[in-house]
Amino acid sequence: MGLRLSAFFKSLARPFGEDLPRLSSDKSGNFGLTFALVALPVLLGLGVSVDYVRAYNVKAKMQADLDAALIAAVKRVDSLDESQIKTQVANWFSAQSDKQATYKLLVDTMVVSKTNRTINAVATGVVPTVFLGIANIKSVNVSVTTSVAGPATSYLNVYLVLDKSASMMLAATTAGQTQMKNYAESNCVFACHTAEGDSKPYNGVVYHTNYALARAMGVQLRTDVAVDATESVLSLVAASDPTQSRIKVGLYSIGSNAYEVLTPTFSTSTAKTTLNDDSKGLTSATSQTTSYFDVSLPKLAQYVGTAGDGSAASKPLKLVLILTDGVQSDRPWVVANDSSPAKVTPLNPDWCKAMKIAGATVGILYTEYLPMTWDWGYNRTLNQKISGSAFTTTWGGTIDPDAKSSITRLGYIPYALKACASSSDMFISAADPDAIEAGLSTLFQQYLGSVRLTQ
Repeated sequence: MGLRLSAFFKSLARPFGEDLPRLSSDKSGNFGLTFALVALPVLLGLGVSVDYVRAYNVKAKMQADLDAALIAAVKRVDSLDESQIKTQVANWFSAQSDKQATYKLLVDTMVVSKTNRTINAVATGVVPTVFLGIANIKSVNVSVTTSVAGPATSYLNVYLVLDKSASMMLAATTAGQTQMKNYAESNCVFACHTAEGDSKPYNGVVYHTNYALARAMGVQLRTDVAVDATESVLSLVAASDPTQSRIKVGLYSIGSNAYEVLTPTFSTSTAKTTLNDDSKGLTSATSQTTSYFDVSLPKLAQYVGTAGDGSAASKPLKLVLILTDGVQSDRPWVVANDSSPAKVTPLNPDWCKAMKIAGATVGILYTEYLPMTWDWGYNRTLNQKISGSAFTTTWGGTIDPDAKSSITRLGYIPYALKACASSSDMFISAADPDAIEAGLSTLFQQYLGSVRLTQ
């Protein structure tokens, strides 16, 4: 102990200047100094990223909440006055306020147009910060804007399009198809108007066309179902527009070409009368022997024209509802001994683009083309692979990469028709009569009940 104290007192006796070289070379305190210099920027940077993410998430939720509030309100734009709509939006929106922020709807800046059936609104939010408080930044302000327009209450033209090809003369039910097979020449299940040879005697009578036989047996045809489905949509139009002042309906047929049977009219009663008039060419009393979608769909686009914003009768929104089996065909292609059977394929969805580019919404009801493995014509056309058809070579189509390489032309029809529609929810596939009738109405209701986010 005495030796350690002696050394200690000797060190105190040394002049202070003798320790300066040793102190200047000691770097043991540099880390603490460096950390002190960079800690604040690091913390600020961390705070910016964390608080920014929180603010971004709050803004995204606020945008979704404002969208939802306006979508709900625009559907009542005809039944409520402007102040009531504003109150409804404000109450609904404020109830959704996130725990991380305070929402505020700028009611004074909200614009409700009952004439144009649109609502525009702005909302703001304040997001408290966590890390940025170090820099005395206590909150971050965010804001969102939404505009909606409701087609259900806008001016609208509905184009009801019926496929009138011979393939739509298929017996609509399994029972009807069995009846046709039992009595029609060559077991044909299509009630074509072209002569197919004499039928087997039915109730002692021989019929010279399958159509005459089908009518004698009371067989319901796909075309009959198409007419019923169209009439159901006309009833929905009448219910949606009781004053017959906003929604016009037009009737069209496609086959060898597109034909305007009835120019769009506000009168649903006139449309129903025209639809059921055999002389107008929409009922099963007539059919067309070919399906040239490459001709008929571009022609249909000319009839439809360019869609407006729905703000006036002269600027209607446009909805095209097509009921079809989607098969590009001609009877001579089926029976030919060359490569012509390869031409019988699903339609090329590119032929639908002109209508969509012009702003129309295209809905497709696929009346499923049922397999007929007993039929030689079916087996050499639709029962063959799509990859070996003329879908790409003759008709210029592009096979969907999601389709299996082994898929048949029949199996590919839904791919083609879904691509023809404006969106997947505007495509419905239906097989039996009830599903077909309900399907066309569903497409109309889905469109009518939708709204458009315009901003």
